[in-house]
Amino acid sequence: MTMAFAIKAAIGDPHAATFVFAGQKTMYGGKRIAASDVIYIFASENEAGQGLLARGVVASAEPLPRRPGVERQTPRVSIAVERTALARRALGRGALKPFVSWSDGRPETELNFKFYRQATNKIVAISDEAAAFLESFF
Repeated sequence: MTMAFAIKAAIGDPHAATFVFAGQKTMYGGKRIAASDVIYIFASENEAGQGLLARGVVASAEPLPRRPGVERQTPRVSIAVERTALARRALGRGALKPFVSWSDGRPETELNFKFYRQATNKIVAISDEAAAFLESFF
């Protein structure tokens, strides 16, 4: 069963056909990412990006082993993504910032919470509703 994920990361070439993200932090179920899953790519505003950039399919996903002797570690994974579409409309932090009623069930609120409550770059699992919302940008 494929799932939907989103990643916020530094993007070197926004028009690349393939993206490789090495050693990415995972949160909110992001560690379950696997080959053939759909992923929405956000160019991190922390690194001069503009938000939603592309949609792709995960070509490969490899969890990184935990470092010995470190008690609390965020799971990390390296993934390769084949781009399937470029976003036709913008969606970034500014558009999502007003959605702060964490329990309202809106897809905008889910994305704001998972990506911007903690500003670090990461891979997150997203709900079917959030995936359908993101699809409207393609």
